[in-house]
Amino acid sequence: MAQLNNPSGVERTAVERPEAANASLLLDDVQWSYLCSRYELTPRESQIAELVCQGLRNGNIAQRLDIQPGTVKTHIRNIYRKVKVRSKVAMLLRFVTETRGIAARTGQ
Repeated sequence: MAQLNNPSGVERTAVERPEAANASLLLDDVQWSYLCSRYELTPRESQIAELVCQGLRNGNIAQRLDIQPGTVKTHIRNIYRKVKVRSKVAMLLRFVTETRGIAARTGQ
């Protein structure tokens, strides 16, 4: 837990949550492998799709991958075309829905 100070001087606590932990709750490696194969995502598209599903914005993705925000936008547009969706939320819902039974079938 981290202590946060606000201007009033009252201390508050915030829970520190690593981003990777949030992603692992939604989709595991087997599910990502299935999605990449199913939609023929390139390695970079797969990387960006995973960061989008973790809730990162385009600018944060660009910083993390050391690429331009416009490049991220282009990759996301290509992912949308392949997955046949029009938004990040729709993409996440499609991924979660399609992979719902994958872990169960592989014995995990």
